Amino acid sequence: MTHLQTGALDLESLLAETAAPDSGALVVFGGTVRNMNGGRPVSGMSYSAYAPLAEKSLAEIEQDTLQRFDIQHCRILHRTGELTLQEFSILVVVRAAHRAAAFEAARYAIDTLKQRVPIWKQEHYVDGGSRYLEGNSLVADEERQRLFKK
Repeated sequence: MTHLQTGALDLESLLAETAAPDSGALVVFGGTVRNMNGGRPVSGMSYSAYAPLAEKSLAEIEQDTLQRFDIQHCRILHRTGELTLQEFSILVVVRAAHRAAAFEAARYAIDTLKQRVPIWKQEHYVDGGSRYLEGNSLVADEERQRLFKK
């Protein structure tokens, strides 16, 4: 099961993959490349990753999310390579019997991903410049557990 993709992320396929008759709630988080950051016009974004560790980490986050919350499915896809404005860089799909669990699980999955997965993003600007964006500081497992008590 691949979590990193170099081509466009396909939401419809992900929805079909996670379809479940016992799920009454569906939460989808989609992160896209925006046209402005910090007052500077953006033309695109490049994502790179240490693929073996990123794949492992994303699979672990899916499993951890399934164990922590009363949900049926959690799937995460992340894009690598060159992206243009409004392209999906990430998709998180969670299905559950009820909405509260689905929302909590989706929030946990995306927040944990930002803390644990070795993916780097480089912003490209309309003026021709670019820079790597600062990532989130690592949060110890104890702190993450405190934030997402279950």
